[in-house]
Amino acid sequence: MGSHADAYPERSEIVGQWIAREGFHLLTGAGQGVMSAVSQAFAEVADRPGRVIGIIPSVLDDPRRAPVRGYPNPWVEIPIHTHLGVGAPAGDDPLSRNHVNVLTSSVIILLPGGDGTASEGRLALRYSTPCVAFLRMREEIPSLAPEIPVEREFANVIAFVGSRLASF
Repeated sequence: MGSHADAYPERSEIVGQWIAREGFHLLTGAGQGVMSAVSQAFAEVADRPGRVIGIIPSVLDDPRRAPVRGYPNPWVEIPIHTHLGVGAPAGDDPLSRNHVNVLTSSVIILLPGGDGTASEGRLALRYSTPCVAFLRMREEIPSLAPEIPVEREFANVIAFVGSRLASF
């Protein structure tokens, strides 16, 4: 989970490639920025068993609930179309698809982002979904809940994910 505007490729690529090589599926909000960069890195790993799953927002005032422009990004392989809106700035709102993103995930890795990313962190805490932030500094996600651990080194993110998945 992360920014819809900025890709942060140096971190997004390592996360996407690692998730693919581990044999997991990747679930994102299916948009641009971090979502697109992680999805592309994941999709470009040869012979991966997992798929890119995207939770697609719809235009709320469209009676057909057409996807929001720019969704899904080109690397989404399994689109999940919803009647829900984009998420930010009201990402905790019951009509935000962020609830689906968090409730469907086994572990959340947060990358730099804004209000929507911070809301996914809060929802992870609310729903007891393990969550770690891969950031250089906590301020890369304004309003990040203090309970969410921040890791600068990807090896520590891997250790966090491994320890949480061991309980499944």
